[in-house]
Amino acid sequence: MISPPERKRLRKMAKSRSARSEDSRRARIVLALAKGSSLRKLSAQEQCSVNTVRLWRERFTAERLSGLFSRHRGRQAAAGSEKLHARIMDWTLHRKPASRATQWSTRALARALGTNQSRVARVWASAGLQPHRLRRYMASNDPDFETKAADIIGLYLKPPLNAAIFCVDEKSAIQALDRLDPVLPLSPGRAERHGFEYFRHGTLSLYAALETQSGQVLGKTTQRHTSAEFVAFLNDLIATQPAGKPIHAIVDNLSAHKTKRVIEFLAANPNLTLHYTPTYSSWLNQVEIWFSKIQRDLIARGIFISKGDLSRKIMRYIGQHNKTARPFKWTYRNPSHRI
Repeated sequence: MISPPERKRLRKMAKSRSARSEDSRRARIVLALAKGSSLRKLSAQEQCSVNTVRLWRERFTAERLSGLFSRHRGRQAAAGSEKLHARIMDWTLHRKPASRATQWSTRALARALGTNQSRVARVWASAGLQPHRLRRYMASNDPDFETKAADIIGLYLKPPLNAAIFCVDEKSAIQALDRLDPVLPLSPGRAERHGFEYFRHGTLSLYAALETQSGQVLGKTTQRHTSAEFVAFLNDLIATQPAGKPIHAIVDNLSAHKTKRVIEFLAANPNLTLHYTPTYSSWLNQVEIWFSKIQRDLIARGIFISKGDLSRKIMRYIGQHNKTARPFKWTYRNPSHRI
């Protein structure tokens, strides 16, 4: 007989995708035996011998759930394995290959140390080492990084009362690419295929303002991205809000955002305040998240027969986005790392 808690645990083991396959099979054997399956029928169903079914039946009868786990103690460590482990770690972290390669491979390091690549791979896996991977970073050199970053994060976490908060930026040089060959559609076992050759109809710039409290986007396409276009877009942004309502716009340090024309516009519109991100810190601007979304959804694989077609499809995408827009749940997991 199987008690209800045991049955629940066995069913969980049998259906688990993360458990070892042999553990799942043992749980299925016990459950099938409890339903009255014969040894021979169950061995054919699980593709194992009758003795295997009988073994786990006896183990479960004698020791219940604890008897279903393996008792193999593993292979005894070879003499000198600790020293070899230490050498693999030392060479991986502090030496370069003699071939002048930039990083070790398991086979190259195994040849250098006179061992096999499987041992090197196991050591790397246990230590979490991945020499083939590379991640890039950009450290801000802004002396006022902490002050500027805290100002922007404060707008996200506790915005001023009755004020509108926008993240503003431009995505420049969006290419209107048209494929010369027909697109071969997606089919079972085959990805969608685009021809290698294309025709470039020109480029556009996209100005976008993301309202942090609603997630909606105000967008505008332009031929260029100078201070004149930036001021015109700020004027459009102000027109969407009630007269006199305080507006805070988070922007980056592009030179077009700091010209004399921009300064004069801000003086004429005191309800608009620009907050500049620290240098090399575009990750603080939430509109960059939305830019990556439109790049994936529309631009990367889009086909555009003209710049006008590109502009229409971008504005149509923004309209559809605004129908179901939601604010980003923006968090910075480790403020002590950078701030």
